Order: sequence, then structure tokens, then C-alpha cells
Amino acid sequence: MSTASTARAQAKATDLLTLDDVRAAALRIDGAVVKTPMLRSQTLSEISGADIWLKFENHQFTAAYKERGALNALLQLPEEQRSRGVIAASAGNHSQGLSYHGRRLGVPVTIVMPQTTPSVKVMQTESVGGNVELHGETFDEAYAHARKLEKERGLTFVHPFDHPHVAAGQGTVALEMLEQKDDFDCLVVPIGGGGLMSGMATVAKALNPEIEMIGVQAALYPSMYSAVTGDERPCGGDTLAEGIAVKAPGEFTREIIRELVDEVLLVEEPKLEHSVSLLLQIEKTVVEGAGAAGLAAVLSHPEKFAGKTVGLVLCGGNIDTRLLANVLLRDLARSGRLARLQITLQDRPGALFKVMREFDAHNVNIIEIYHQRIFTLLPAKGLTAEIECEARDEAQINGLVQGLRAKGYDVELAELA
Repeated sequence: MSTASTARAQAKATDLLTLDDVRAAALRIDGAVVKTPMLRSQTLSEISGADIWLKFENHQFTAAYKERGALNALLQLPEEQRSRGVIAASAGNHSQGLSYHGRRLGVPVTIVMPQTTPSVKVMQTESVGGNVELHGETFDEAYAHARKLEKERGLTFVHPFDHPHVAAGQGTVALEMLEQKDDFDCLVVPIGGGGLMSGMATVAKALNPEIEMIGVQAALYPSMYSAVTGDERPCGGDTLAEGIAVKAPGEFTREIIRELVDEVLLVEEPKLEHSVSLLLQIEKTVVEGAGAAGLAAVLSHPEKFAGKTVGLVLCGGNIDTRLLANVLLRDLARSGRLARLQITLQDRPGALFKVMREFDAHNVNIIEIYHQRIFTLLPAKGLTAEIECEARDEAQINGLVQGLRAKGYDVELAELA
């Protein structure tokens, strides 16, 4: 695309979404969505070196900001379209917001989700009135199927991000944040298709052109990053942040982001997991992977945010409980509080008892022991003991390993990426 045509596309996109549109959306949805709290995190501020403020959009009834845009879009449909019903493709949060407010307004809602969607999102969507159909492995496959059903059934498609009405609704998050605190240096916002960032950037830059707008994507799904930087990267994989795992970002949203957003950062999976865990441990709040992306960006680039006043949007809290348990345990392992030691022993009475003395001496608690005698390259009289244990910190585990090795044991410590 030429420079001139790019400029025309940008002008068209930004003309379609203004601060007045977002303010009108705020009036339209007032009383039907939660004006979620925004609070300063003293501990996260100390950890990060920035002044961290959290916007708790995971406190919405459907546990995500998406119902803002969904409701704003529904309220602007003609009655004839409402009566026929609407359809959407969604990894979960848009579907819940659309279904909840659709049922409240008497609008039938059909949702197409990828088959990989966490079960909690499927069940919650159905519980608030949505008719869920699972199709495909990715959002893009679900999206194509939804557009097919739109034509076959005469329904109205409500896009999860690439429409001015949806983006205007999402922008009300920034309105609330800046009404409460108007001196942010930057807002750090997760990006999937770009609806949330488009709306928030429109508000923030109109009210304060100096504010930095920093977008965040999972490194496995750098679609918007590639679109606005020209740095094409592979896109795909099993990310914890499935809520922003979008291979094809919005065209409308991309032009707004290209013009108004200062930078898009990529975060790796271990940092997303750590951030989910930190928010639960420190703030006592449950977020999904996408909801932790802003914090993950700050922790991944401390030099970029040091000393700045930073607003983070905890955009959603719909995470499968089993997955959350895995994330928490993996984070404990990375921090050294959980460990798995593989120790080579002789298969004779008292061998394991002697090892246990070392665990007792270092005050390390044993969780589970597994003996392997068959599937090993050791001689027939040898065995491998895998011992899962918990300690105060990594130093305590390292002390135990050193103590075992000093006694002549062959010890290997399992590590996570």
C-alpha cells in the first residue's frame, strides 16, 4: 500500500471512531455494565519499579470487558435485526457478553467457538443464554463458519472487535480510568483483534496526546505486531492467552492502532504464567492469560516502564480451574519452591531411608516419591528415585542438592522452560 493510500485508510478509520462516539457509548450502556474499580498495587509497584494501577475488568458480570462493546453494538441494531437474532465467533469473552445482554434484551444469540475453547467459557456462555456451536481449531476457522451461518440463517453478525460500535464500547474502559486518574504516563493494553486498544487509544490520545499507548500480544500470536511494524513473524501455537490468540487482526482496528499506538510489545509464555500467578498471590484476583498480558509486558521490559505511572487492564478472568492450577504449580517450580529431583540409588534395604535423612536435615518437605526399576539404563541392581518436594525458596533446594551430591549421590534437577 502506498503512503498516500495508507494515509487515506487511516483517516477513514479514525473518522469512524471518535471520543464523542465513546462518550455516547458510555451513556448508552450506563447502568447495564459494571463500572469496575481501579486500584493502585503497592506490591506490584515495588516489584516492577513503576507506579502500577490495575483496572479490574475481570469484575464484570461475565468476568471480561467484552460485554461493553457487545452491548453497545446490540443497542444500535434495528428492531427487525434484533428479532431475527445475532451470531458471533468468539474464543469466549465476546460470546458471554453478547449472550448475557442478548438474553437481557430478548435477542437470540448464536455463538461459534473453536473446539479448543476452555470448557469454562463454553459453559458460562450457555449459562447466560447463548446457543454455542463448536467448529474448527482456531478463531479464524470459527469465524469463517459463523459468517457462513450468518448468510444461511439470516442472522446479523456482531464482530468481536473489527467494528466501530464494538470498539466504542470497549473504549469506555479508558474513559473510566482517565476520569479517576488523569496523569498516567502510559496505558498498557492487551491486543488480539484490536477492539479494546482501538477504543482506549481513541479516548486517551484525544484527552491527552502525550500519553503512551503500549499494546501487548502473546509472542505466539504477533498478528497485530506484524501488521503495524512490517516484521512478519510466525503465528500459532498453544498460548495461555487464548483470548488474544488472533491470527488475522481487524482491518479497521489495525489502522487506528497504526496511527495512535506508540508500540506493540510481545511477551513469552513463562512471563504470562508468572503474571497470572502474581496477580492471584498479590492482588487475590483471578485473571486469564490475556488479562495478565499487561503485567507480563511490564515485567518483561522493566527499563521501559521504570518510574512511570502505568495503567494496566485486567481484561478478563475466565480461566479453566485445572489450567489455573497447572499455572500456579509451574510458577512455584520456576521460583524454586517446588522441585523434582532424580536420584540414582542402589536397590537395597535402607537406601531410600538414607536419602530421606538429607531431606530432613535441609527441612525440605517430600510430596511424592516414584521408583523406577524397569525403564532405566542403570544396572539391574540400580534404580532411579524421582522425588517431588517443596521448599522455602530456590536456595533451600540448591542446598539439598549440594548436600546429596556431597554424600556421593547422582542428582538431576528437573527444569521448566
